[in-house]
Amino acid sequence: MKRRHLLHMLAGVPATALLLSACGKRKASANALKPDARVLALGDSLTFGYGASPETAWPAKLGELTGWQVENAGVNGDTSAGALERLPALLSAGSYDAILIGIGGNDMLRGVSPASTRENLAALIEQARAHTPHVAVLATPAPDAMRAVVGSLSDAPFYEEVAKSGQVLLVAGVYSGVLSDAALRSDRIHANAKGYAQVAEQLAEQLKAAGWR
Repeated sequence: MKRRHLLHMLAGVPATALLLSACGKRKASANALKPDARVLALGDSLTFGYGASPETAWPAKLGELTGWQVENAGVNGDTSAGALERLPALLSAGSYDAILIGIGGNDMLRGVSPASTRENLAALIEQARAHTPHVAVLATPAPDAMRAVVGSLSDAPFYEEVAKSGQVLLVAGVYSGVLSDAALRSDRIHANAKGYAQVAEQLAEQLKAAGWR
């Protein structure tokens, strides 16, 4: 009896595994963007591609990697407040399948209070989620000249907080990792063409892991 029961249990394992695998695949597929999806990249100079040519900015490279139509809405020097002012017009002018928000670095450089930046990011996320369920926030590193020199920048902590409370995907460690490498920077706070290519590749990997691809 015990032996037959054990064999019966073992026989059921592959079927269960296959069922779980199939469920996981269905979930990822349901969350995936279509191959020619329209994606809005909202941000500052890091999104714009300052320090490199327009065709080597990460939104352009992300489009090449994924086949998506990625619109670069990065503005040099922009803040979270500025992005919040710009977003309604962008959303009313087009329909996007996904929105990537990478803003806040200039807030920190200009001494804007973290509370104000969190509030603006939360409002950006709310507007973006009303437009599409595919919303991601790209964390920007906290400015620290000494940590930049030794190659150990880290994300400002409020990005994780706002992404969690807004129930959106957090893209962590990408900007901080690239900008920690002097070979990937054009200056102290911007990437070069090689760095932006790295941003696009790592971003594509995280979006794939999240089931967007």
